[in-house]
Formats: sequence, C-alpha cells, structure tokens
Amino acid sequence: MAYASRSGRARVSARNPQAFAVCDRCSLWYNRVNLTFQHDWRGTSIQNLWILVCDRCLDTPQAQLRAIQLPADPVPVWQPRVENFADAETDYRSTLPGTTDPVTGLPVPSTTLRITQDCRNRSTQPIGVPDGLDQNAIMPYNGGTQKAFGTLLPVLSVVANGTATVSVTCSMAHGMATNAQIAASGLTAANGFYSVTVVSATAFTYTTPANVAAGSLLTAKTRIVTALVGLPYGTPTVPAA
Repeated sequence: MAYASRSGRARVSARNPQAFAVCDRCSLWYNRVNLTFQHDWRGTSIQNLWILVCDRCLDTPQAQLRAIQLPADPVPVWQPRVENFADAETDYRSTLPGTTDPVTGLPVPSTTLRITQDCRNRSTQPIGVPDGLDQNAIMPYNGGTQKAFGTLLPVLSVVANGTATVSVTCSMAHGMATNAQIAASGLTAANGFYSVTVVSATAFTYTTPANVAAGSLLTAKTRIVTALVGLPYGTPTVPAA
C-alpha cells in the first residue's frame, strides 16, 4: 500500500542525518544543503534576495532588471585647433603692416588685397544666382518642425517692375516666411534660386542680381517650388547681395 512521504523530497539517512528545510517558493521539503539562495539584478550588481529555493524553483537572474550603465564621457581633445570660420570667410583680406614676401624678403604694402589664382579679389560670397543647381535635384526635407521643401506654389502672377525686385502672387497661402528659399523656372527672366521677402499670406518678392525688364514674367511652363539651398557661413540669403 502506497503512502505519501512525510519528508517530502528530503533524503533520510541514519548514517548521514541532514537537516530538513522548506523551499520558499514551492513549499516542499528538501534537505537544507540542497536549497540555494536566489540572486537577481538590483541596479548594476547582482544581490542576494535571501530566498531559499530548490533547484527546480531557482531562476536565472533577469537581465532586464539590470540598470544601464553609461560609459564615461570621452576625454576632450587637448589643445584643439578648430577653424575660425568668422575670420576664414571674410569677404576681403589685406596684408598687415610689416608683412614681407617669404621668397624675396621685400616688404608688401599693407593695403594689398589677397587675390585668387585667377587674379580675382578673394570673396567668399558669390554674387548672383547659384550655378549648377537643378530645381528637381533639391531633395525635400522631412523635418518635424520644418515644412517640407519641393512644394509647388500655386502661382497667379509674376511681375517685374523694371528693377531687381520681382513680385509673386499666389492663389492661396504660400506658408513661407521671410528668407525662405524658392526655385523658379519657366519664367521669361529671373529664373533660379532666391530668398524671398514675404509681403502677405499670398504674396512675396525676391531680388535678382540685375534689373529685370518691367512686365509679366509668367509663362505656361512657369514652376516655382520651395527649396533648401546650402549657403556659405554667415550668408543669410541667396543670392548674396
């Protein structure tokens, strides 16, 4: 006749008696030597939970409870030599008093302007419409706080008044702010990339490098879209004035 053991899963031996203990999880009896303290992650280290459990109830420390330990900040560069963009992109540079030619040793007048290899005055801000830009090559910017670029504007009229100012009127709100950029194509003149000056919610103007003959510039192929053109350091508008 079978009967339930009163000692649970503990072993009883008259020659090697061992103490009984109860598993804190399953509540079954085991020999004390067969129970193990449960450990788990607390912060950045493993700590003893002071829970005695059997081998069947023993859990592997849960890595998700381990705190993320960020590494130390990198050591800053000692004696860095960063570019001084404000000075490096000055329109014109002239020599200082007492400057001498490094080859001949002759003094150089302090009013001498630095020039480029093609004998032009050194200038970091080009004047006029940017060269080599394609209206369809400007990629839209999908920023969360900035409106997407490459949006076609509903243009009603594009009029020049005989000066360098061109006025554009839209059939609905253009959604731009002053110094926003556009790319204009299909006009009789004043094509290219420009920064705008907002006049109203449906009208804006832009300035060309040269005067444009008075009259309407609108054609059947006119296409004006919002754009984002990279500009030199310290240059707020395109083309640079």
